[in-house]
Amino acid sequence: MINNNRKFVIRLTFILIAGIYLVKLFAIQVLNEDYQARADSNIIDREIRYPFRGLIYDRNGKLIVYNAPVYNLEVVPKDVQLKDTLAFCEIFGITKEEFDEKIMKAKQYSYVKPSVFIKQISNNTFASVQDYLVDFPGFRIQARTNRSYTYRSLANALGYIGEVSPGQLERDEENFYRQGDYIGILGIESKYEEQLRGKRGVKYKMVNVRGVEKGSYKDGTFDTLSIAGENLVSTVDINLQEYAETLMMGKRGSIVAIEPKTGEILSFVSAPFYDPNLLTGRDYGKNYSKLASDTTKPLFNRPLMGAFPPGSIFKIVQALIGLEEGVITPNTRFRCERGIIDCHGPHTNEDLRGAIRVSCNPYFWNVYRRLLNQGASENTFVDTEIGLEKWRKYVTSFGLGHPLGVDLPHERAGYVPGPSLYDKIYGDNRWKFSTIYSNAIGRGELQIVPLQMANLAAIIANRGYYITPHMIKSIGEDGQSLAQYQEKNYTDVSPEYFEIAVEAMSDVIKSGTGMRANLPDIEVCGKTGTVDNEDRGEEDHSVFIAFAPKDDPKIAVAVYVENAGQGARAAAGISGLMIEQYLKGCTERPHMEEFVLNGDFIY
Repeated sequence: MINNNRKFVIRLTFILIAGIYLVKLFAIQVLNEDYQARADSNIIDREIRYPFRGLIYDRNGKLIVYNAPVYNLEVVPKDVQLKDTLAFCEIFGITKEEFDEKIMKAKQYSYVKPSVFIKQISNNTFASVQDYLVDFPGFRIQARTNRSYTYRSLANALGYIGEVSPGQLERDEENFYRQGDYIGILGIESKYEEQLRGKRGVKYKMVNVRGVEKGSYKDGTFDTLSIAGENLVSTVDINLQEYAETLMMGKRGSIVAIEPKTGEILSFVSAPFYDPNLLTGRDYGKNYSKLASDTTKPLFNRPLMGAFPPGSIFKIVQALIGLEEGVITPNTRFRCERGIIDCHGPHTNEDLRGAIRVSCNPYFWNVYRRLLNQGASENTFVDTEIGLEKWRKYVTSFGLGHPLGVDLPHERAGYVPGPSLYDKIYGDNRWKFSTIYSNAIGRGELQIVPLQMANLAAIIANRGYYITPHMIKSIGEDGQSLAQYQEKNYTDVSPEYFEIAVEAMSDVIKSGTGMRANLPDIEVCGKTGTVDNEDRGEEDHSVFIAFAPKDDPKIAVAVYVENAGQGARAAAGISGLMIEQYLKGCTERPHMEEFVLNGDFIY
């Protein structure tokens, strides 16, 4: 009886244990998806299919940026069998120390899974080494693409692509990027990253525990194709861009040209410039270091990030505000009293049009004084503060003192001073017009970005409004235009007052300080500016804004050449050539080209 009970207990125990195992196995294999996923990860290899990045064209359909094939050399450490390591290093252009370091990193990542050993082998290099790969078991090629450039121009506007950083991965809320992916850095590549990058695909492969491929997973049921990024049509005229960069060779400064009616940027030059092909491929790191350490700062995007006093081009804005406020009329005259503020040229008692033509400093000293002191208060300090705040509101309506909203990153705002600045410097009720009058002629605390200078020329060309400047004309095959770059932004000055400014700017070209921009068969309107640089013991900066033709403007341009002296020289000459090249398709003044390229104003 006792033996029978023992047998029963033993059998029951085995049955209970077996039941527990069966329940556990059922839970693992059927109910718990986590275990299923872990099992699948051991047999399924997920291979990313990288999309082609979108192409970039100029406004006339010329290809600017495209994708060139490159190759990553991958390694599976367990399969490596090298008979001659030094021969391998010689073929792939690395040292023995680099080889050992790369192998160590690969082993730390995985002994059986592939990882990148050498990145971005060019198509030409690959052609010369591919026949040797059969002699190097454990190494294989993965095809990728990299950016390449048809023209050696426009680098600062285009930007470049680079490997996504750890910080960018942390900020990637969409979880789109993976380590080793590439992302747009600066310029158009960055601003339009979402449109250009496309969408990755994936291919699932069956592999064994040793990482050996055994075929597709479920006949490719779950595979997806990559989707190429959208192509962009830029607003740039690449021929004009190349010509502009030629004119700025050996100089520091910027050229920005805009189509006034649309706000489309025709040319965008930051000088000195560099070949965009330098920041692509295997030599990216080395080339970037050289550019970053260059004392002339070719990576500094001057049209967007350089803020400078505008000089005498700002007198046009002063004149327009004065007319709107009624403190002057076109017939108002002021004597050129040079004991108050210095001036230049033989003139004595000009009206407004004449004052703009000869760029009379005392005239605009008086205009600014009338704007700031209109008798709003008997206290001259309070009166000046009220006038300055009103003046500042007018100035900002010209797109100054705040970012315009161009479709490029890192646009600076420039600066238009207001009462708070002078309260901070001098104290409340301790400053007045005589303290800040240098703003009258575009000096003082005013700071304008070169893009804003070109936009100012476009505003005058349009007689009072601007379309936000932009670099991209359309996106995708359907030519989708961007709605945000269609709206007109009006200044606070009435359109009728702009005609006197236009006529005066025409006089500047015909018989004033801008004669180097004069064209025999095209009526150009412009204004010179010379930005004082005496405090630094260097030559003044040369500034010029212009548009043409006068009555149906097709191009507005701003040129800023650092340390090149008077605006009537380098900047005016370059502006005239830019207008001529764009409107005619060629230039017919070789003497002016020679002057610009070889003039003694260059440093």
